[in-house]
Amino acid sequence: MTDSKGKSSGISRRSALQLGAGGLAAGSMLSMPSLVYGQTEAIKIGHLTPMTGFLGSLGEWAVKGIQLAAEEINAAGGVMGRPLDVSSEDSINPDTAATKAQRMLERDGNAFLMGEISSASALAISQVAARNKRLFMALGPRSDTLRGKSCNRYMFCTDIPNTVMVNAVGSALLRDGMVEGKKFVTLTADYVFGHDLLTAAKAFFDRNGATLVQDDLVATDVTDFSPYLIKIRQAQPDVVCLNLAGNQVTNFVKQYSEYGLPFPTVGFNLNTADAWAAGDGNLTGTWPTVWYHTLDNPDSKGFVERFQAKYGELPENHAWIEYIALKIAAQAMEETGSTDSEKLVDYFESGAKFNILKDREAYFRSWDHQLIQEAYPFTVKAPGEAADQFDILRLGEAVPGAEQDLEVIYSTSDQNPCKL
Repeated sequence: MTDSKGKSSGISRRSALQLGAGGLAAGSMLSMPSLVYGQTEAIKIGHLTPMTGFLGSLGEWAVKGIQLAAEEINAAGGVMGRPLDVSSEDSINPDTAATKAQRMLERDGNAFLMGEISSASALAISQVAARNKRLFMALGPRSDTLRGKSCNRYMFCTDIPNTVMVNAVGSALLRDGMVEGKKFVTLTADYVFGHDLLTAAKAFFDRNGATLVQDDLVATDVTDFSPYLIKIRQAQPDVVCLNLAGNQVTNFVKQYSEYGLPFPTVGFNLNTADAWAAGDGNLTGTWPTVWYHTLDNPDSKGFVERFQAKYGELPENHAWIEYIALKIAAQAMEETGSTDSEKLVDYFESGAKFNILKDREAYFRSWDHQLIQEAYPFTVKAPGEAADQFDILRLGEAVPGAEQDLEVIYSTSDQNPCKL
C-alpha cells in the first residue's frame, strides 16, 4: 500500500512534522485542494508489519497510523518539499520479513525501513538494515534483546521495552500489596519477546520477595488453553501473570473467565486491541501500556479526533506509535536536510527532542537507541461499569512521576549489554 496523496489540511509544516498542539481540524483533509509537488521525487520509505497471524490485527492499526501521519505531512508540504511515499507490506514471519526488507532497499529504492511488531521479525530486519548500513526504525517490538545484545548502529526502537512494561505494572502491584510473599504462576509466549519478558518478570519477582511457582511456554498458534487452566487450578497461586502476546491474551482471558478460577490476573504485556476484543467481564487486573486514547493531553486528544475523522474508530496504541514515529523520522529528515541514514543516525544520537503527544518530550539514548518516554499502568473496570467495549480500561498516572528522571524505569548501561 502507498500513501502519498498530498492533500492539504490547513496544518502547518512545523506542526505536521513536530506534532504541534494546533493539530488538524477534523474533516479538513477533505475540503482543501491538493498540493502540487511538480517533478519533485518522492521520499520512499519501506514499511513492514504483520498483517496476518497472531499479530495481524495489530498490524492493521499500524498501517492506519502511519498512513495518517504521511497524509498530514504531505498535506503540509512534505519533507524538504518532497512528498512521502510509505509502502506497507505484510512481514509474515522473520524469513519473509528479511527477504522483503532486502528487496525494499535494493530494488525498490526506499531510503530506509520502518515498522514491525514481532520481535523475531524485527531482529531479522535489523540484520538486513545493518548489512546495508540503512536506518531501521523498529516501531512495535518490545524485546529487551533488540536494545541489548542484538542492538546495532542502524536500529532505533520506539516502543517501550519489556523491562519498562514490568516496571510500570510492578509499581502498581507493589502499591497494592500484590507482590511480597505472593506465589505467581506465569504463562509466556514461546518466542524471543516472551522469553525475555519472562526474564524481566523473574528479576522483578526476585527483587520484591515473590515466588514463581510455575511457568509454561505457550506456542503462538495455541487457541485452546484448557491444559494450562487445569495446571493453574492445581498450582493454587496467589496471582496469575500473563506474558502473552497478540490474540493469545484475548483467547486466554475469555477461557479463564469461563473456567471461573478465583485467582487474580495481571499482565506484563497488553495491546488495547486485544483488551477491546476480550469483552466486558473477561479481562481483569493491572496491565502496562505505552499510550491510551483517554490520555488527558491536548496533542493526544487532537490526534484521536483526527484519527476518528479519517477512520471512524478510536486509535489503538500501535496506530499511535506508528503515527508519532513517522513524524519523528520527518523531523529528522527536515532538520538534517537529508535522507542519508548516517546523518539520520547521528541526529537521533544527538539528544534531539520529540513531541510524542505526551506531557514530556521523548529522546533516543545514544548508547542503545531506545526512545525514552513515559509509560502507564492501567486497570480494568468492573463488569457493567464500561460504557462500551472501548471503555473497559482506566489509565493510571504516568510512570515515572513528573518529578523523576525518565530513565529510572529503563535499564542502565551496567544492566544492558548493548555495544554499538
